[in-house]
Amino acid sequence: MLLALDMGNTNILAGVFDGDRLVCTARAHTAHWRTADEWAVVLRDILSLHNLKPHQISGSIVSSVAWPVTDALTGGIALLTGNKPLIVGPGVKTGLHISIDNPAQLGSDMVCNAVAALTLAEPPLIIIDMGTATTMSLTDAQKKLVGVAIMPGLASSLEALSSKAAQLPKINLGTPPCVAGRNTLDSMRSGFVFGWASMLDGMIERMEAEAGAPCAVFAAGGLSERVIPHMRRTVRHEPTLLLKGLRLIYQKNTEL
Repeated sequence: MLLALDMGNTNILAGVFDGDRLVCTARAHTAHWRTADEWAVVLRDILSLHNLKPHQISGSIVSSVAWPVTDALTGGIALLTGNKPLIVGPGVKTGLHISIDNPAQLGSDMVCNAVAALTLAEPPLIIIDMGTATTMSLTDAQKKLVGVAIMPGLASSLEALSSKAAQLPKINLGTPPCVAGRNTLDSMRSGFVFGWASMLDGMIERMEAEAGAPCAVFAAGGLSERVIPHMRRTVRHEPTLLLKGLRLIYQKNTEL
């Protein structure tokens, strides 16, 4: 079995594949203070919750945008499974052509998403990933990743607003009953849910204009399910898109 891990700045998403079948997923907080031993315990407990044993894991792969934590995490994987994980980065075969000014600047999460999306739809493609930041990447009709837009994340923006505006409380992002809210909570929910949906709709329109053709649109990330239902554009919600990309990249680098 393959252990695939996506380490973001806020959360880590773990998945276990049996062949090409995703048998389980789990989320944990990206705790910067954890040691390799502690990560081994966290991962062991995740496997145990799904009735899996460490010896069943024959390989592992990691995508990380939280580099200060990467060494501890990969050390924990090695302690738990006895195998050193593959880390998505320079020198790893992905099959993706990256056509930006400095390909090394592209986050491994966007690489994994694009690799998976290209197996699910014909390009051009737009991939929305809503995590600590909101990113939108464009892959053109020639299967080249040609650019990215980076916006504030939904939760981080909400936290910043509540901390800077004394009269605006911290809220959960439920579905607002209307666009023009009649109280502070509904007004904030409208701005963050409908406002984000409208922003993404508009950005898709602009990216399609640059691509010169309609695009298939995918959405991933922990917060995407709050916003995608309120968008006017048709968007394919793929919450495990990145994990699927990790599996494909692992296969490209381990085939004989």
